[in-house]
Amino acid sequence: MTAELVRGQNHPLPETRLEVRISAGKPVVAGATLGDDQGKVRGADWVAHPAAPQISGLEVSRQAAVNHRLAVDLSALPEAVHRVTVLLALPTGVGGPVRFGGLAAPFIAVTDLDGVEIATYTITDLDAESAVTALELYRRVGVWKVRAVGQGYAGGLAAMLQDQGLPEAVTLAGEINDAVVRGMATSLKPPAVRASEGGGRVRTAAAGGDTAPVQHGPTGGSGTTGAGAATAPIGTPASGGADASASPSGSPVNYRHPGRHTATPTPPPAASQPGPPGQPPQPIAGDASGWTMEERLYNQVWGMFEDLARTTAAYRSAVDFADSRMEKELDSVLSDPRTRVGPLADAARTEARTRHTQLVEQARAVLDRDLAQLVAEAQVVEPALPPAYARWESSAWQAYEVPMELPMALRVGDLHLPERTDLRIPMMVRLPLERGLWVDSGRGGSPDAALVDSTELRRLAMESAVAHAARLIAVYPVGEFTVHVIDPAGAGASALTPLTSTGALPAPPAAGAQGVSAVLAKLTQRVDLVQMAIRSDAVDALPPDLDTAQQLLIVNDFPHGFDDRAVTQLRYLADEGPSVGVHLMMVADREDARAYGPVLDPLWRALLRVTPVPDDHLADPWVGHAWTFEPSLAPPGSDVVLRVLRQVARARESYGGHDVAG
Repeated sequence: MTAELVRGQNHPLPETRLEVRISAGKPVVAGATLGDDQGKVRGADWVAHPAAPQISGLEVSRQAAVNHRLAVDLSALPEAVHRVTVLLALPTGVGGPVRFGGLAAPFIAVTDLDGVEIATYTITDLDAESAVTALELYRRVGVWKVRAVGQGYAGGLAAMLQDQGLPEAVTLAGEINDAVVRGMATSLKPPAVRASEGGGRVRTAAAGGDTAPVQHGPTGGSGTTGAGAATAPIGTPASGGADASASPSGSPVNYRHPGRHTATPTPPPAASQPGPPGQPPQPIAGDASGWTMEERLYNQVWGMFEDLARTTAAYRSAVDFADSRMEKELDSVLSDPRTRVGPLADAARTEARTRHTQLVEQARAVLDRDLAQLVAEAQVVEPALPPAYARWESSAWQAYEVPMELPMALRVGDLHLPERTDLRIPMMVRLPLERGLWVDSGRGGSPDAALVDSTELRRLAMESAVAHAARLIAVYPVGEFTVHVIDPAGAGASALTPLTSTGALPAPPAAGAQGVSAVLAKLTQRVDLVQMAIRSDAVDALPPDLDTAQQLLIVNDFPHGFDDRAVTQLRYLADEGPSVGVHLMMVADREDARAYGPVLDPLWRALLRVTPVPDDHLADPWVGHAWTFEPSLAPPGSDVVLRVLRQVARARESYGGHDVAG
């Protein structure tokens, strides 16, 4: 039974491996500190925060977000640790709220790994505070308990960390804020050059009139949060949440087109076509900057993505302002005994509600105007997208030809917000892949997943993985992409039919312990050989029979059929493979791998989480909205995937199979 705590109350913890789930009305920073038997934080390495999200026994989110999941393993904490303090703070320097008093009360839940709530706490009575100690997990006579704290600090993070005895509190608080502002860990990251810079895009306006300024979140960024916030057009969240701009190795991602060496981009076409008098200009496809139409469309999609994020943030901010203003006006009426009842009180209440309605309607009108413009732009841009960016039902696939060059990016799905669910933004990942993909077959990720039978969800996840693999095969030049599949029990045979029947899968799916071991050994050896050749500047010395094409390994039903050695090899491929052209696509339910403990956490973090059903786990890098992701799948009954793969097979035969891969 869940314990609903009030400030100061405690409750025993039956588990040592826990999640702390946080929900707030606006993006907040979540972190945790370790304390000794005196409650003192001994140093910066005892603080988990967005710039250093992992310490022994703790993992926190890498970005400011509305929702967080913090992982805690009390049994993995250093012996000197007696207390874990969960803290929240409002990001500074990003245009967001400056005090908790203007936000909805943050809600905290401590759960087990199955998501069952152990204790919950709603932090109330906050006012001018910009940081708050939410709760603490503490050890008393060998027993771990949770205590609701709710201690606020008007001095922010620095004051909170100083109160916990950290000597370098001011310096660390500055590092944390800088990390959030730079967007070091948002799940979706924008291109290096903004599409509207010199591209003539018309920026959408914030809600005007008597409204608050739009609250913008961090700019730029990378990575994911938790299970894939993950890091949404959109390259490396979920899980994540959010990603969203670092590569898995931590080095900055290069957004330049592969092989592009010229210095000056070609000018974009005219930004728009004139519209009727008094109406916005008619949008056209390719109105952003870029070298080619492909790049212009890619940047235009990013411009639409940012426009939608910011105009929605303006609307939500305006509604929040209207709500807050009405509450204050009603409180003012009720606080004066002379106006609390009677005609004057009724008139004041009516006036407050009328003003609130006017402000909300004004904000909605601005939002509807901006959304209508974006819908019109989407209707123009979507039909113009090349196959790599287009939906499977697009006419671009009807005219498909096997490409001679690698495109910039690949569409893996669509993103939308609840304000306009029919306005879909393509979610793209850059090519070559900088991270692998994790197709989540678990039922706990979203309401849509919870309604699907677990067996059916696993089937959908595998079909989604095959659709992603088919796209990758289709957009690479002949012989430059090879697919391997591990399916220990043969559960994915039906979903794999498009790959096996067309010859897109050169070898049968590996089954059984021996098959799993052979495929993993072959790919890890390839990674080792290529890495050594690059480090020694001896690429010409690679074995002549080495397949130099990009490699994709699809793993189904993990962790069934995998021993400890195979798990270690998978982690190695996820971390080291992308840099030398070996990519991993896991089709798995993270909960199935609980028996391995935290040893697999780095594996999930190294992959971009996508889902086979709609799920709102991705965050944008500007304001931190939770975007609903939907995978890019062929329409029911369509044979477009089979037709495309057969065309690739014919082209491979014409070019002599894989002989062109070198």
